[in-house]
Amino acid sequence: MNKQTELREETVSSKEIFRGKVVHLFQDVVRLVNGKTTVREVIHHMGAVAIVALTDEGEALMVRQYRYPFGMALLEVPAGKLDQGESPEACARRELSEETGAAAKTLTYIGDFYPSVAILDENIRLFVAKGLTFGSAHTDEDEFLNLERIPLETLVQMVLRGEICDGKTQAAILKVWCMENGAC
Repeated sequence: MNKQTELREETVSSKEIFRGKVVHLFQDVVRLVNGKTTVREVIHHMGAVAIVALTDEGEALMVRQYRYPFGMALLEVPAGKLDQGESPEACARRELSEETGAAAKTLTYIGDFYPSVAILDENIRLFVAKGLTFGSAHTDEDEFLNLERIPLETLVQMVLRGEICDGKTQAAILKVWCMENGAC
């Protein structure tokens, strides 16, 4: 038995509790590895992308956006949810254009980020965008944000000082910093 299957929980039943615009909440009964059952509450999400868009000058395009659950504007990398049937790369290009007005000559997938593994199945695909050209941003009608250009090195220091609290942004910035500086 491999390490994946020896810890596997088997779904006995699943009941949808809430169906929203972005998330769906399920209450599942699962059989544990010891044969007992327990309840798992799981939020299903379509998935999303996050993009570290680097200018030729080594700055990252960042967005400052009000986040209602936290009651404040947070500094984040451009990001957004996948539309039905949309590929992660197409979504990354769309979100980059919508939020920043930028288009990327190269868009490289750099890994996945699972934001809350105990309750949420969201997978945020991380990308780095380079060779940027600029047009006008065209955000969604319910989306309000400010665009900022910040040197990548400054962003790393902001993450380490606790000034950037968004998990996907922390992971993406630190990963790209390591890649750009030959540390990974």
